[in-house]
Amino acid sequence: MKAKNKVLAVNSWSDIKDRVYGKKGTKRRDDIERESESFKIGLLLKNARESKNLTQEELALIIDKKRTYISRVENDGSNITLKTLFDIVEKGLGGKVKISIDF
Repeated sequence: MKAKNKVLAVNSWSDIKDRVYGKKGTKRRDDIERESESFKIGLLLKNARESKNLTQEELALIIDKKRTYISRVENDGSNITLKTLFDIVEKGLGGKVKISIDF
């Protein structure tokens, strides 16, 4: 007996997330969306630091934190306070933080 391949039509990344993680508003989907945004924050900070040719140690010294803390933030931005985010971006990297909230 031959196995039939089942092809699922996927129209967008949102469709994939709906199918794999559930619809927006479900706990699993909300959790993955938060993790994704946290990861993006860490990646943005790492890229900004590298563009300024700073090491984690140098950035940590500027904002009075440990290098290991900078590493944790860059690898998972979920455990960062707003004060520390502002310190890293403004004091450490010479940038500005812009926050938006979507509904």
